[in-house]
Amino acid sequence: MAGRPAALNKRLIQELHKTRQEDNPALTYLAPPDDSDLHHWRAGLRGTPDSPYEGGVWDIDIIIPDNYPLAPPTIKFITKICHPNINIKTGEICLDLLKSEWSAAYTISSTMTAIQTLLTSPEPNSPLNVDAAALLNDGDTMGYESLVRYYVWRYARKETDL
Repeated sequence: MAGRPAALNKRLIQELHKTRQEDNPALTYLAPPDDSDLHHWRAGLRGTPDSPYEGGVWDIDIIIPDNYPLAPPTIKFITKICHPNINIKTGEICLDLLKSEWSAAYTISSTMTAIQTLLTSPEPNSPLNVDAAALLNDGDTMGYESLVRYYVWRYARKETDL
């Protein structure tokens, strides 16, 4: 934590405390994996209920920049996931909130809720996974949902195992 802005560290500590006090239904956990670095967090993101993602939990990597909250964190999926707006190889997420629509009013927890919402609100016209987007653009919802369920079964941790 040395060399990092004190005000930022204070905000991050406040966010951690608030996260521990208030249950976020989108998350199974949200915390730094190592207490010595407040700028690197991990999260367990739950699949959206009543969707093909239901029952899955994905590990997420979060890097918080020194100019947070003025700049967004860098967030990516560690666990493989099938979604038009998530790169299947790198875990990169295409979400305006993480780029041009970022606001200092967002917290890490609220950002994770927005990412969970993205799971059931794909934007196939700006894909990072062209195969998943093509299924949706072709109107093959059944094929898309089957592919998503396969990835949930194959790669995601199961909520029932937590």
